[in-house]
Amino acid sequence: MDRKLALEALENELLNRFTERAQKAGYFDAALYEKYNVKRGLRNADGSGVMVGLTEIGEVHGYIYEEGEKRSVEGRLRYRGYDIRDLVNAGIQQDRFIFEEVVFLLLFSELPTAAELKYFSEILGELRPLPISFKEDVILRFPSANMMNLLARSVLFAYAFDDNPEDNSVKNLLRQSVELIARFPVIASYAYHGMMHYLHYQNLNLTRPDPSLSTAENILYQLRGTKDFTRLEAMLLDMALVLHAEHGGGNNSTFSLRLVTSALTDTYSAIAAALGSLKGVRHGGANIKVREMVQDIRAHLSDTSDKARLKDYLVKIVKKEANDRTGLIYGLGHAVYTLSDPRAELLRERARELAREKGREDEFEFYQSIEKLGKEVLIEVKGIPENEICANVDLYSGFVYEMLGIPEEMYTPLFAIARIAGWCAHRIEEIVSGGKIIRPAYKAVMTNNVYKPLHERG
Repeated sequence: MDRKLALEALENELLNRFTERAQKAGYFDAALYEKYNVKRGLRNADGSGVMVGLTEIGEVHGYIYEEGEKRSVEGRLRYRGYDIRDLVNAGIQQDRFIFEEVVFLLLFSELPTAAELKYFSEILGELRPLPISFKEDVILRFPSANMMNLLARSVLFAYAFDDNPEDNSVKNLLRQSVELIARFPVIASYAYHGMMHYLHYQNLNLTRPDPSLSTAENILYQLRGTKDFTRLEAMLLDMALVLHAEHGGGNNSTFSLRLVTSALTDTYSAIAAALGSLKGVRHGGANIKVREMVQDIRAHLSDTSDKARLKDYLVKIVKKEANDRTGLIYGLGHAVYTLSDPRAELLRERARELAREKGREDEFEFYQSIEKLGKEVLIEVKGIPENEICANVDLYSGFVYEMLGIPEEMYTPLFAIARIAGWCAHRIEEIVSGGKIIRPAYKAVMTNNVYKPLHERG
């Protein structure tokens, strides 16, 4: 027998014999969480997060406590104390790209002067091109079917291209941060084109980044291979990057980064850990789940404007009778936001403009119907209080990316391209102000056993 086939047979035999035992070994009664007052998922009984750290970078606000009781309030997101609405509206009113300004704000805790912003944007533009050997040997030689895995692998390989990778001084951390922020869009673009060429047999189309373009413009330019995009398209992508750039220290990927950073590891290992978290469908991969759900609804409803039939199908989804049988309406609900997610509200309004420009108002209304009817279904079927359900940013981000012609494989990498700004700010803050390795406790709930010699085990 061929050696490869023999190894596969042995592996299958192993899995068939021991999978059930592994499943049993990983199980314990969930009631033990309550018995020992364990904060499952680092969350309190009322759903609020357990306080484990301090930060001056981002604030996520969705409820308050009055006389000891949790009360829902309109969602608020602040970057370094600045309301996200003010930052986004500044870009809209002044008709300019602001992602680079937000990156500066997150890293340095101050808004840049006009001269500082010009200089910082120029630095990002000059740093974008990748070393030729990195592009060819790291990205193209080993294409991946999953973009997030390739991003993480590329970040770890970047360690080998750094002459001073282990230095955790603020000066060196800042250098590494700016380089990674500048190069993430290029790595993702090359990774996508490499995947499409080697795994899907399309022509290889690699476009060198243009230092005169903003981050958002460069992403569209490198994905399309042409500057044939409208101002509104680039501005909307710029907004999406701003909305995803930071979300406090408690979100899963940022906490993962701070956890690993607290062990005083290198920058590339910490960022790779964050990428591993962001890949998950409970986190950065959620907008893809929204897209899949929308496609499933369209496949089962001949007329998506029929609100009665749409609501009936959403009931089936919640009852685990349709879509992926999880009972979730993706794009609704959030761990912190209750009455509203400011990111979803901002993105929704700009999405309306782009839908109008592209003649896709009917599709936009379809998403709005999912938001409205989905809330009704969750209230009626699951009994969730009305003031605890809101659309989150994932409901509209996938639709926006689709209208921009961005392939689905790039949805979560776009999240990473934006969020690395927040990650780098949090890494510097953890190094400067953290001071201790993060080490929570786990209660051991197994029974004690007496060791038996091998010959006595039957």
